[in-house]
Amino acid sequence: MSNLAIGIVGLPNVGKSTLFQALTHKQVNIANYPFATIDPNVGVVEVVDDRLFKLAEFSKSKKIVPAIVEFYDIAGLVKNAHTGEGLGNQFLAQIREVKLILHLVRCFKDSQIVHIEGEINPLRDIEVIISELIFKDLETVDKVYNRLVREAKTNDKQKVKDLEVVSKVKEILDNGELLINYQELINEEIIKNLQLLASKPQFFILNGKEEEVPIEVIEKIKSLNCDYLVLDLSQKVDLDLMIKKSYEYLGLISFFTTGEDETRAWTIKKGTKAKEAAGVIHSDFEKKFIRAEVINWEKLLELGSWQNAKAKGLIRSEGKDYVINDGDVIEIKHGA
Repeated sequence: MSNLAIGIVGLPNVGKSTLFQALTHKQVNIANYPFATIDPNVGVVEVVDDRLFKLAEFSKSKKIVPAIVEFYDIAGLVKNAHTGEGLGNQFLAQIREVKLILHLVRCFKDSQIVHIEGEINPLRDIEVIISELIFKDLETVDKVYNRLVREAKTNDKQKVKDLEVVSKVKEILDNGELLINYQELINEEIIKNLQLLASKPQFFILNGKEEEVPIEVIEKIKSLNCDYLVLDLSQKVDLDLMIKKSYEYLGLISFFTTGEDETRAWTIKKGTKAKEAAGVIHSDFEKKFIRAEVINWEKLLELGSWQNAKAKGLIRSEGKDYVINDGDVIEIKHGA
């Protein structure tokens, strides 16, 4: 799975199929994205961005290529999934591969749609899913912890340090906490390599009307230091905000290239430097990078043309270590 992968998780009959079908109606032409997955359980959708269309109009572009994200429909989890209940191990392994976990929680009441637990209780459902993620992580962490206990007896400094890090993570998970609030630990190499479920950013979609969402559910999500949206998926809803928030939660930003042939949004991680960003456009651009000519998209529109911006000295010439900003319009200069 790519760095754009978002996994939709939830118990059975919470509206995952409805959400996924709505997303696939927004599917883009993936011929423009050679890295995108063609799979029946993957929806490749556009990140709506007004800046892109304004730049395309400005340049009179023949083609517009937006940024995208990939939503993966992960089959319904059940209580005790970590023990293999309901093919749980397979589903939890799929979640391990995504970069953002999007929890779909049922708040709507409908006697025709049976809840797997027999009654509607969104707070309990959130706790079930979170617990399953943590239990699965504990299985992984316990194995590593036991191995490091043995290896650290040799007084190998790296093994001792790794044991200390894993011990802290184990304690957090034992307390039933997600790891998303412990960035320093998550960034340790040994933890990054484990791809722990509780270390991934989490976002909640509460399926129902505003008045159907209990206040304790909102409080629970806030206590996890996570964000949420209330969407009534029984109605036609605008999913653009959810898609945009998911993009932001992945830690992604967009820079633009624009001209008569094409205006395109390029996706990079926050903090990406100019040379690496050039490689997103084409690997040769990174290898033969000379400089990046850069201007903010709004400033470019204000000045009326690239030539006018250049004449006024407002096109900045940046080297390989320049950190790309969201909304930069860039021209890469590279060797032959």
